[in-house]
Amino acid sequence: MKRKTDPLDSVAGQILENAKKSGLEINTAEDAENLMAHMLGRLLTQMLDGEMTNHLGYERGGKRVTENERNGHSSKTLKSSSLGNIRIDVPRDRKGEFEPRVVPKHKRQLAGFEDKVLALYARGLSTREIQGFLYDEYGMETSAEFISDVTDAILPEVEKWQNRPLDPFYTTVFFDAIRVKIRGDNGIVTPKAVHLALGVNAQGRKEVLGMWVADNESAKYWLKVFTELKNRGVSDILIAVTDGLKGMKEALEVAFPNTLLQTCIVHLIRNSLKFVGYKDYKAVAGALKPIYRAVNAADARKELDAFAQSELGLRYPYIAKQWIDSWDKVIPFFDFSPNIRRLIYTTNAIESLNRDLRKVIKTRAAFPTETAALKLLFLAIRKVEKRWGRPSPYWSAAMRELVVLFGDRITPYID
Repeated sequence: MKRKTDPLDSVAGQILENAKKSGLEINTAEDAENLMAHMLGRLLTQMLDGEMTNHLGYERGGKRVTENERNGHSSKTLKSSSLGNIRIDVPRDRKGEFEPRVVPKHKRQLAGFEDKVLALYARGLSTREIQGFLYDEYGMETSAEFISDVTDAILPEVEKWQNRPLDPFYTTVFFDAIRVKIRGDNGIVTPKAVHLALGVNAQGRKEVLGMWVADNESAKYWLKVFTELKNRGVSDILIAVTDGLKGMKEALEVAFPNTLLQTCIVHLIRNSLKFVGYKDYKAVAGALKPIYRAVNAADARKELDAFAQSELGLRYPYIAKQWIDSWDKVIPFFDFSPNIRRLIYTTNAIESLNRDLRKVIKTRAAFPTETAALKLLFLAIRKVEKRWGRPSPYWSAAMRELVVLFGDRITPYID
């Protein structure tokens, strides 16, 4: 079949003909890319010259109509993910009033290049690894400062995200922490906790509400976090699920007094098994099941007491103590049916989120600043949230029961 004629065919032919007349040999795809990079640079320069003509109001060599005039050009190199480095000549005016739009001042890369760098950064690649990738793939030599500038460009977006308005109501908010290492100005590496809050709204949709860096946990710290959530629009939370974060209970009683505080059962089980020997691991895990699968709190406590007196319980006495110390925050779980228990028994959503976050930070021995850590975590969170789709398959059944249990606290927010 005959190929359709493209209006640009004649343009492409003319470019090749002029290239040959200029002594340029175009024999490979690489030769063509180099030519296109050169041509794009010339095209952008001409467009900038056109902008300058419009700014001054007269053509080059024409009669000057203002006190301002052309003042030569300055060379500038743009970075492109497809064509490598592109050289352009930016026109200047005598008064320095010219503000180009085709290639704005301080812009050093073409559209799409920033996304490429950010995507690599979001995968956890270090600055040096990004430099190596760009050089290997595109022949680009980039500085650490350049990559830092590109990633710093998202900081306003991070701030906007952290301060965005939130829904007034969440059925459940999971609180958890991920540990990062920050290298101080004195060179000392300090581990810090980045706390995450993952909310599930009345429609079953998940979203990360925010992240906060803490040197230590206290009621004062958590009250500050809860106050921020309230200032961003949150007025009610049915259930807060957490892993024994210090000071949360006291702060929650002040900020959201009607919120039920529930210990994360999965975290409690994991902490129980942390120091269990390999040969006893499966046996202990099985012995704990009757506790959290009990019909009600009374039966659960009987199972816990029975475990404490068993051979395994006596061999690992700290397990029963952990459960007893957290019992007041465990027993709310037993007031719910299996449908609701499935939603709060496990923090699958935040556990999955944390796994993805750990993947991108595990290659970093330490971050130079808290800001550097937050940039990377934000990009990773944004990537994970894109995968979140429909609510849990248990959501509809659980909501019907929550409406019965909590009534007017829910109904105003149901679509």
